[in-house]
Amino acid sequence: MKAIILAAGKGERLRPLTDDRPKVVLKIANKPIISYVLENINPFVDEFIIVVKYMKEKVIDLLGDEFHGKPITYVEQGENEGTAAAVYSVKEFIEPNEEFFVVNGDLYFEPDAVKGLLHVFKKEKGDAGIVVKEFENLSQYGMVEVENGKVKGIIEKPGNVKGYANLGIYIFKSDVFDYIENTEISERGEYEITDTINLMIKDGKSVVYYNYEGFWSDIGRPWDLLEVNEYILKTKLKHEIRGVVEEGATIIPPVEIGEGTIVRAGSYIIGPVKIGKNCRIGPNCFIRPCTSIGDNCHIGNAVEVKNSIIMDNSNAPHLNYVGDSIIGENTNLGAGTITANLRHDRGTIKVEVKGKLEDSGRRKLGAIIGHNVKVGINVTIYPGRKIGSNSFIGPGVIVDKNVPPNVLVTVKQEKKVVEK
Repeated sequence: MKAIILAAGKGERLRPLTDDRPKVVLKIANKPIISYVLENINPFVDEFIIVVKYMKEKVIDLLGDEFHGKPITYVEQGENEGTAAAVYSVKEFIEPNEEFFVVNGDLYFEPDAVKGLLHVFKKEKGDAGIVVKEFENLSQYGMVEVENGKVKGIIEKPGNVKGYANLGIYIFKSDVFDYIENTEISERGEYEITDTINLMIKDGKSVVYYNYEGFWSDIGRPWDLLEVNEYILKTKLKHEIRGVVEEGATIIPPVEIGEGTIVRAGSYIIGPVKIGKNCRIGPNCFIRPCTSIGDNCHIGNAVEVKNSIIMDNSNAPHLNYVGDSIIGENTNLGAGTITANLRHDRGTIKVEVKGKLEDSGRRKLGAIIGHNVKVGINVTIYPGRKIGSNSFIGPGVIVDKNVPPNVLVTVKQEKKVVEK
């Protein structure tokens, strides 16, 4: 059985982290999102077909031509946008009457979701299948209407109502391509697989569903990365120290420390924490739970990191506080740089996403910093603010609004933003 992984999207809502890469290659707990997708569907398939487009080379370079010994084929999505268009692009790779999975490449789910769907699909002899999960508020999801074990229809973002959400995990047969050919473009200007499924239902096809109760996340916004990071560290992390821990350092399990990493005296680490290879930790730093630190990072003297993601080759070398934040690759925080993560009124933190403020629902959320950013000394960053990739923040700047990519921000009586 084949798995079609949809990985062509740009990930606009995850900027600045996707300024220079597709979202499926972003790392959570030091592993790319798409690797989790492949791992969790791997037991049920024989090969993978990955639909790519935006910065496709980065996906191909990451995964290569096989995963755990099973072949990977890459197919580029054409000019048409949307999930139905993405699925249609693999038509020539599917045999007549063949059954196959389709999975969005930016999800986190457990293998039980796939196992349950496959079981229901076979038992009920369905023509198609979909995984659903019940939520109290479906305003951000597609609502799946069900009756007598079958799907009656799918409604996109019905508002603040309770019901079953579409989780982006499907089984189809090859006849789905006939229905895609008859799918009309949506109001968003895309060809949606949910519209295709509605056409199948109207034509009398049996679309079954599996009600999944485990952990699932559609990783569409920066704070979703933190949520999934926390879940993985709390439920999957094993205590394993492959680096060097000096006498005088305190490690409270579970903590994973990679090869070549040294934890110097005075460091205090409370798990779950994951630290990659060839890092320099301490001396005299405090790393708190649910933090992941990538390879070749430096967390130095008098630094506190809490519930954060620090990606490869980045540094918080001295006198920093990094709380509930995401730091991209090749980024350096100057001495004394602080990320604020709590509003004075203790309200939930709003973040600008695609030009509009969105409520993260989180009372604590720090900075979202892109890749190749250089931050000067004594910089203060307000909660929920973004700094674009390749930007430079001068000494003493108060980052109270988002910073675009590729700019220089300085303080001379007033803040000035200058194109680099």
